[in-house]
Amino acid sequence: MKKGFTLLELIVVIIIIGILATLGFMQYQAVIEKSRRAEGRTNLGTLRQLQVAYHEDPVSTAAWADLGDLETGLPAACAGTHYFSYTCSGGDAGDGSCTASRCTAGGKPPQAAAAYDIVLSVDGTLTE
Repeated sequence: MKKGFTLLELIVVIIIIGILATLGFMQYQAVIEKSRRAEGRTNLGTLRQLQVAYHEDPVSTAAWADLGDLETGLPAACAGTHYFSYTCSGGDAGDGSCTASRCTAGGKPPQAAAAYDIVLSVDGTLTE
């Protein structure tokens, strides 16, 4: 009697390995996008700190909705150095917010398949 695997057994094993590899790759992509999302949240936290400090400055009379006023180096439009673009709004009364928008074109590769926003208000409310 010959010892070995039949063709059917080998095909079943290859199919199982293919399914496991596909599931693993999908989970890997989800973890990578989660880390990119963390970049957006970190930068929004920095913007929030700058906004609060800018608002509490008694000498300043200008609104701090302009990222250029905050001198952050974060792009207002998708740029090849970041996964997100950043905008801030409101703020004269201390009630503003900043938004990180995931780039689907023009940002740091790879681009997102679908755009989404992360919003952090000055009071600390995070919306994803």
